[in-house]
Amino acid sequence: MTTRNRLHEALTTDNTTLLLVDHQIGLCTGVRDIGVGELKHNVTRLTRAALRLNIPVVVTTTSADSMWGPLIPELQAELPHDLKVIDRSTVNAWHDDRVKSAVEETGRDKILIAGISLEVCAALPAMAATAAGYSAYVAVDASGTFSATKRETGLLRLQQAGVVVSDYATLVVEMLADNALPIAQDVYADLDMPFATLVGQLAAAQAR
Repeated sequence: MTTRNRLHEALTTDNTTLLLVDHQIGLCTGVRDIGVGELKHNVTRLTRAALRLNIPVVVTTTSADSMWGPLIPELQAELPHDLKVIDRSTVNAWHDDRVKSAVEETGRDKILIAGISLEVCAALPAMAATAAGYSAYVAVDASGTFSATKRETGLLRLQQAGVVVSDYATLVVEMLADNALPIAQDVYADLDMPFATLVGQLAAAQAR
């Protein structure tokens, strides 16, 4: 199957894994391309919605005890208590066998990635996974980086490598697929976006 055809297949709750890379306290302090509060909101809401949709979540940090510190507390609070965060030393998360194995064990061929920084922590594993035969997607607004130049060049490199870039809410709604599902209103609430409130209001009005 060609890359073009794979990328035109929809993300679903059966074919997607979420990989979160290095949303750590120390790295967040350097983010300049998006407000840190907005970034924290977006990655935690992405995670909450993915878990509600039963999407497998793989989380990794870099040298949490010595360089960049632990996960941001807002994200840690969203994760299941039994989910083990993989702490590594490799720059590219895909080069850590534990991370790669965790993704492989899900049996899914599409990877939704977010990370700090966008051009390294999100882009490098996305490109490596693409080279390994996966279809990779990066949630740009659940990622962050340290300058406008890094953001622009990171996005260019992702697109050149055939990685799909999008916003977190669109990727989640694509996986939801059907607004008639009983879980739909909860997923929109998880996203915590203005349009989600409108969807809930419309659904309530139709029910009356």
